[in-house]
Amino acid sequence: MSNILVLGATSAIAKHTMRLFAADEHSLYLVARNESKLSSMKQDMLVRGATDVHYETLDLADSKQHEDLINRATKTMGSIDTVLIAYGTLADQSKSEESYENTFKELQINCLSVISLLTILANQMEQQGSGSIAVISSPSGDRGRQSNYIYGTAKGALTIFLQGLRNRLAKSKVHVLTIKPGFVDTPMTKDFKKGFLWANPKVISKGIYNAIKKKREVIYLPFFWRYIMMIIKFIPEKIFKYLSL
Repeated sequence: MSNILVLGATSAIAKHTMRLFAADEHSLYLVARNESKLSSMKQDMLVRGATDVHYETLDLADSKQHEDLINRATKTMGSIDTVLIAYGTLADQSKSEESYENTFKELQINCLSVISLLTILANQMEQQGSGSIAVISSPSGDRGRQSNYIYGTAKGALTIFLQGLRNRLAKSKVHVLTIKPGFVDTPMTKDFKKGFLWANPKVISKGIYNAIKKKREVIYLPFFWRYIMMIIKFIPEKIFKYLSL
């Protein structure tokens, strides 16, 4: 049994992932903004086998609240053995292009606030000499594309931060996992036209569950996104800049 902190717990991917961990009889600490969803999720996790479930509401974009949050979770559970960071936004690219304020907001939510949490968690796990940190990034950070380069910038920076963190924490036996899901059919993407590349969040959650247990380092979900992005990254810039991607 281990203690798992879930940040962005009510997201579709996090919810399905925690159902798998609940069945393994772990203790969960759930954090998100919607109290009614958290309350329902708590009951769901207990029914599925979680030994204990705590939750609290918090706007995770507010980095000033992070240290107190980690302290509360640690005090409540005794230790944090695993953390899954699964929150973020997928904003309107055109609005960010028109306004630096909108751009900064997206960078704050999808990158800077996550780095704030990772800094605190990394120091704590480094001191305890164990732990697993799993963070949802995105293939969008592998190369800037006109359709979503603001979001891609945030995720690209986050991915590089995680690379450095993994390198730093390896000697302390702390596992760092970068998760790169492709198109996932969730409430966040409800307005998008779906196609054959889209995946069910249950499929993504199973991949995350297995990757955490096997202590993987970087995973693309589904697996074929690794090869899609490999092709995209190798397109010469002279050609790439004219593509509508």
